[in-house]
Amino acid sequence: MHIQTKAGGMAYTNCYLILDESTHAAALVDAPENTTAGLLKLAKDQGYHLDYLILTHGHFDHVSDHKIVTDAFPPPQARVLIHRLDEPKLEHPERSEFPLPYIIPPRQADGYLEDGQHLHIGSLDFLVLHTPGHCPGLVCLYCAKEKTAFVGDLLMAGSVGRDDLRDSDPAAHRASLARLMTLPDDTKVYSGHGPETTIGKERKRNSILRSWRIVS
Repeated sequence: MHIQTKAGGMAYTNCYLILDESTHAAALVDAPENTTAGLLKLAKDQGYHLDYLILTHGHFDHVSDHKIVTDAFPPPQARVLIHRLDEPKLEHPERSEFPLPYIIPPRQADGYLEDGQHLHIGSLDFLVLHTPGHCPGLVCLYCAKEKTAFVGDLLMAGSVGRDDLRDSDPAAHRASLARLMTLPDDTKVYSGHGPETTIGKERKRNSILRSWRIVS
């Protein structure tokens, strides 16, 4: 597995391009505004087929470029996947609690991500974890073989996602963090914002997790 990253947009949100070099299958994780074009060109230039746009959740800064992705890799490629509980944000982006200086086109998902589901990107097997709290439909993707997790806005290096938004649930957020921290310490963590980290580093260094007694 090879991972390319581009961060940008109003909230400086991460977009990840996952490449399976053995099959030339690819997927994008999240689509922040003004981040996807270069990654899509890289995938095309190297002969990859983009199977999915995987949305960890429906907040504006994770879905803004969805049309750019599906225009570059039209159906049946670039199927847009999201958890059902966050699809309304994708269908009605104009209802975002954050004022935006641009318009996000509405759309429905092409498929849904569910807890316990296995999603294959070429030969790569990802387990879907439903981890609500930051919002109802946030999901993480965990590849045990590659010791890698894409966690959206659940956990960041030295921090955690917000739980004070309109549809946040602080209790669910803490439960989801506790679930994530059961992954092996050497699991690489790719967050919606900020640099790469590991479960082990956050177990040792994340003061919020310690203050919430999620880790000791």
